[in-house]
Parts: sequence; structure tokens; C-alpha cells
Amino acid sequence: MTDTESTYGGSSAATETLLDVKGLKCPMPLLKAKKALNELPAGALLRVLATDPGSERDFETFSRQSGHALLEHAQDDDVYVYLLRKKDA
Repeated sequence: MTDTESTYGGSSAATETLLDVKGLKCPMPLLKAKKALNELPAGALLRVLATDPGSERDFETFSRQSGHALLEHAQDDDVYVYLLRKKDA
């Protein structure tokens, strides 16, 4: 994981953590994202890069069930990109 400064929606800067789970198969991308979110403060951003096509369904369902906001979901060639905001405590 790496930290970068990013702004998303509004003028306040939030730390964005990048989690690269390319090459991992279900359920590992989601499990690693959950672990990363647990280590971040409320409101923090987590950008996940994955190559598993099943991750689309996994991250959408996880967001609905967990309360963490799925702010972005995109596909760049074979890479699925997700941006999550950790819910408030």
C-alpha cells in the first residue's frame, strides 16, 4: 500500500491509500481491501486495483453491506479500479 494526497468531492484533502491486488483471485482482493480499511481512519480513501472480474460484484455488495462508500468504479483494460471511503466510526 502507498499513501498519496488526493482531493475528492469538496475542498478538503484526504489521504488516499493505494492497494494493488492485481493477479489475486476471489476472495483475496476483497479480503485485503477489508484489512486495509480496518487500518485506516474514518473518512479515509482507499483506491483498489484488481484484475479479478468477480471483484465488481464483490465490491458493490461489500459497499452496500458494510456502509463504506464506493465512490468510483472503473475499468481500464483488464484492471478494475475502485475508490472507497471508509465510513464514520
